[in-house]
Amino acid sequence: MKKQNAIMALAAIALLIAGFGYMVMNGVGVDAVGSAKGIHLGLDLAGGVSITYQAVGEETPSSEDMDDTVYKLQQRVEGYSTEAQVYKEGTDRISIEIPGLSDANAVLEELGKPGSLYFINHLDPSGAENYDAYGNLTRSIDDMIADGSVVLTGTNVVESRAGAIKNDMGNTEYVVELTLDEEGTKRFAEATTVAAKTQDTIMIYYDGKPASIPVVKSAITGGMAQISGQKTAEEAEQLASTIRIGGLKIELEELRSNVVGAQLGTEAISRSLKAGIIGFAIIVVFMCAVYLIPGLASSIALILYCLITIFCLDFFDMTLTLPGIAGIVLSIGMAVDANVITFARIREEIAADKSVRSAIDEGYKKALSAIIDGNVTTLIAALVLGVIGTGSIKGFAQTLALGIVVSMITALFVTKLILKSFYALGIHHEKWYGKAKKTKEFDFLSRKNLFIIISVGIVIVGIITMIVNSAMGKHALNFSLEFLGGTSTNVTFNEDMPLADIDSKVVPSIEKITGDANVQVQKVSGSNEVIFKTRTLDVTEREAFNDMMEKEFSVDADKIVAETISSTISSEMSRDAILAIIVATILMLIYIWFRFKDVRFGASSVICLLHDVLVVVTFYALARITVGSTFVACILTIVGYSINATIVIFDRIREKLSASKEKLDVLVNEAVNQTLSRSLFTSLTTFIMVAVLYVLGVSSVKEFALPLMIGIVCGTYSSVCLASAIWYILRTKVGAKK
Repeated sequence: MKKQNAIMALAAIALLIAGFGYMVMNGVGVDAVGSAKGIHLGLDLAGGVSITYQAVGEETPSSEDMDDTVYKLQQRVEGYSTEAQVYKEGTDRISIEIPGLSDANAVLEELGKPGSLYFINHLDPSGAENYDAYGNLTRSIDDMIADGSVVLTGTNVVESRAGAIKNDMGNTEYVVELTLDEEGTKRFAEATTVAAKTQDTIMIYYDGKPASIPVVKSAITGGMAQISGQKTAEEAEQLASTIRIGGLKIELEELRSNVVGAQLGTEAISRSLKAGIIGFAIIVVFMCAVYLIPGLASSIALILYCLITIFCLDFFDMTLTLPGIAGIVLSIGMAVDANVITFARIREEIAADKSVRSAIDEGYKKALSAIIDGNVTTLIAALVLGVIGTGSIKGFAQTLALGIVVSMITALFVTKLILKSFYALGIHHEKWYGKAKKTKEFDFLSRKNLFIIISVGIVIVGIITMIVNSAMGKHALNFSLEFLGGTSTNVTFNEDMPLADIDSKVVPSIEKITGDANVQVQKVSGSNEVIFKTRTLDVTEREAFNDMMEKEFSVDADKIVAETISSTISSEMSRDAILAIIVATILMLIYIWFRFKDVRFGASSVICLLHDVLVVVTFYALARITVGSTFVACILTIVGYSINATIVIFDRIREKLSASKEKLDVLVNEAVNQTLSRSLFTSLTTFIMVAVLYVLGVSSVKEFALPLMIGIVCGTYSSVCLASAIWYILRTKVGAKK
């Protein structure tokens, strides 16, 4: 690279940083797209709209019907945000919380009235007895059911989804495809056979108004129907969504709706933001101190990475929550890791008497496979979790996938361009780039049995602890209200209390009563009402709660109302999460098998993943840390972190297998030792980010950060001490050539 080109390259990168910095501060265009202020925050960080529905009818709905309704509503409201939550309140109420919104009425109008969908036979549009002046039906549903006008109810619809087809003219046409149950198939076949003779309509009647009036062109007898005529994909999706929500088994009516504040409170947000800035600054100082000029280049690229990520969060309309922040922390760790891998390679090349210029080119070339394999493997997991997962898992997957893509671009291209530009400007001496030093190698393989015994011992302790907890009448783990449900207490204070005061004064008093740091706080906008969500409180604890509110904050006893609420993570959501993790693990195994041409590499990686998860679960069991929605994000972060670290070591083993004739145990030890500095430095930088978050965070954030730190340490240990040892055992004992 010529000096003039180097100056232009650095100027271009400076302009990119300035440009993205401006957009992050101010956004682009009238809507300020890309602004940090425009990022949608989840309920835990910013609050949103809360709506409570009451089941219609005198009889209490069955638990099965309520659960089915909760699950289907969850799927519906995720159209607003992947972080939306739906849960039962008492026996006949369902609450919906949608983050990032401030107009409850608009949501109610768009969401409509769940469970009020009917398919109605053709009615004469000229008949004054059927319609009012605005085209709305005037006859009651009961009358139409009685005279046979109602063909189906929404409960006969098993599935409703939007799609696109090519019509006879070859043009794209947007449709809604319906799948009916057995009863609906029979009744619809009869009705459409009659209607098709005269090309009549069957009206889809929802929430008091016609949602669609399709013409019946032919008899539909197979239980599969298709509604055409939608002008856009959005219109088709809206109709499909309307049919889904109208097809609930339980009809619901609005009981109350309001706008609520952040669950974690403003103090948690400000402290987390401060922790992120401090942690980032420490990483920059560390990289510059350890890696000199390459460290400076990576720090500049890392600044650009952060700005692009923030811009994309708003541009792609993602919802950011605490689990989402975990995804970003992991991707920052992987961005640093890609640079550390490369810089270690550059130092090795310089130590082999290569020129700095050649060392840079060769270093990036040799590091490429490890970087791509590590990032692609984690990206596979993120994509699967994003497709199959729900709620906070989907939010975690989105931010992780975004971070991986951006980090690969900045690490492989931006850092390299900056580094080459510095060289072209005259920084040639190897002292500015470092040289790998020959150090005494540690014999990891000779201690493999000790490492395995330690790991198995820790896992056994965890299993025993969970069995003992269960035997003592506790849950195996300290599950939070997200998994078990809990108590929601509405407290109306005598005056408007700021969230900061609630966080610092009220919440600690509640934590003393519950012995649990997982207290969620929501302030109802425009009132003195505050909602406190805790684990399930018994009678004694509820009395203590009320007494505390009366004595310490002068709250009237009749202004404290408690309700039992269900878990926000339903059995269906848990099933989806488990399925997503299983599918992601299988696909990662297949990818590693394909890339390394040896299934034992993949098997070793999966065993290490399982080990890391079990060790962290053991820590949760021993410390009785609350297992909530962030638990899933914590486990997923550790899985992504561990697989990336393991692949770096396996990449070095693969390289040596093709180029070296040394004994296998010597070769493996060399590979682990040569990547040791990378393993330790990457873990240290990621650990620093989370540790600062733990030191500065509020109690609920600490409960998230502490297991994450344990997981980072465990992931480093398993990658360095176990992964290669397990592969060596499989290589020599399973499928070994005789």
